[in-house]
Amino acid sequence: MAMTDPIADLLTRIRNAGMAKHQKLDIPSSTLKVAVATVLRDLGYIKNYKLISDEKQGILRVYLKFDDDNRHVIHEIRRVSTPGRRVYVSKDEIPLVKSGLGCAILSTSKGVLGDTAARQAQVGGELICTVW
Repeated sequence: MAMTDPIADLLTRIRNAGMAKHQKLDIPSSTLKVAVATVLRDLGYIKNYKLISDEKQGILRVYLKFDDDNRHVIHEIRRVSTPGRRVYVSKDEIPLVKSGLGCAILSTSKGVLGDTAARQAQVGGELICTVW
């Protein structure tokens, strides 16, 4: 059976691996998944990621980040725009997640950006997910 929402699968795997205290997880790679992982790394929600090539589409290995008490840094990661219900926001409608403590990730005309970078670039786009 074909996967209809690979980004939701990525977010669910990150959420589950964090709850299970895994240090890393492997995900089938895609350009959008790598872009989302780059934003998560730049915002400090994951340690790093690595692309591993194989005979198929490649593997995205994500290294998770934990605090001093061995709790996952990501408290909540939620998919907003789905294949059945796309959510687009203008530059003025980009939401504040947890009053600015969290981050929204958008797919814009300038690439996949975090909410503060999208506000600085004055662009809106598809609201992929929120992270807190």
